[in-house]
Amino acid sequence: MDLFGTAGIRGSIASRVTPELALAVGRAAGTDALDDADPQRTTPEFVLARDGRETGPGLVAALETGLESAGVDVRRAGMLPTPALAFASRNRRGVMVTASHNPPTDNGLKLFVDGQEYDDDAEARIESLVEEEIDPVSWDEWGAVESIDPLADYRAAVVAYAREYGAALDGLSITVDCGNGMASRATPQVLGTLGADVTALNANVDGAFPARGSKPTPETLGDLQEFLADDDADLGIAHDGDADRIVVLDGQGDIVHEDTIVAMLAEHYVRESDAEDPVVVTTPNASSRIDERVAAAGGRVERVRLGALHEGIAAARAASEARVVFAAEPWKHIHLGFGPWIDGVASAAVLARLIADSGLDALREPITELPYRKASVECPDERKAAVMDRLATTLPETFPESDVSTAHGVRIERSDEWVLVRKSGTEPKVRIYAESERVDELIERTRETVETAIAE
Repeated sequence: MDLFGTAGIRGSIASRVTPELALAVGRAAGTDALDDADPQRTTPEFVLARDGRETGPGLVAALETGLESAGVDVRRAGMLPTPALAFASRNRRGVMVTASHNPPTDNGLKLFVDGQEYDDDAEARIESLVEEEIDPVSWDEWGAVESIDPLADYRAAVVAYAREYGAALDGLSITVDCGNGMASRATPQVLGTLGADVTALNANVDGAFPARGSKPTPETLGDLQEFLADDDADLGIAHDGDADRIVVLDGQGDIVHEDTIVAMLAEHYVRESDAEDPVVVTTPNASSRIDERVAAAGGRVERVRLGALHEGIAAARAASEARVVFAAEPWKHIHLGFGPWIDGVASAAVLARLIADSGLDALREPITELPYRKASVECPDERKAAVMDRLATTLPETFPESDVSTAHGVRIERSDEWVLVRKSGTEPKVRIYAESERVDELIERTRETVETAIAE
């Protein structure tokens, strides 16, 4: 069985994330929590929430049945942004029913413990227990259920955290495109409380995502871009369906590159830290502009595979006395001073405060924004391992006198450019990422080398 991907369980409601699976995962998660529980403490609790997808209520009902019948207590939290569910799972466990930025035909299950997503070992235990097809506990051992509403506390906590940084938002005009998703219940309210003049677009929760696709991209944000171009807003923000991702636009409607946003936040957190060795964790496809600004602030960068920020945080902490002050991959940020979860609402609040203090142009000015491109090459899944082994030799030959890393794919670095090739974890493709003043040429040379390795 291969249930978990890089962000929980996700897929088609018809063939993968079915009510039957939700019941089995709930019972497995409850059983696992009981196995791990201190016998001197009370029964484990799971907070259960969902996004606005049409299939959410049915999956929540199945999950609740599975959890209760395993003997753990359930706290129904209704519809929440994923970061709010993570917040509510502190000192207990949680399950979020969401497919994040996937289309409305999909749904998913994401498990948390003490505010953090389950790690690989925990997910492996759940898979094993699902395969065992565990029976329910005795009728008199079923868990109890009650309803809770953590949203107000979450929003207040984000506001309090953001106020530690930057300046008041009084007079700052921000347009937020909620995309018919769960951001509509958090980001406009948080920014408004912080003093911004907020215009909320597509702020009605609708699991069919009629306004635009749930993934905010240059192709789906046209309406927001036009609105910003015609309005006098200072800033635009867009979220995905469950509000863990964020896209930032300037007042003219131009998207600010995701790695520029990471560089801004990373530099800020390093400069604010009093640690002797402040570390920022990011991924192999992230721009060198992040390394540049982190180094300028007196910190260093550690990289970890995509979808494994928590793994990278743990490794960096274990390897030395370093303090990890921030972790991010494109569009997704972990504000470790606030909590160990990915949080697009917190990103919106902190960024707005920094922009109110210094201005977006001033924050961008020291960042070297070289042209950046991504490309993909079709590659059968069964060929990926052999292709990557071959590229470990042929890519350095294509780009001699370069620094080479094979920790997470093959990354070639020179003083003024870099290229990364890695196998896709979700599609029969090999991914190429490159940053350079001559990025088109770099992509094409790399593509030729990749295609040759696939053909051999």
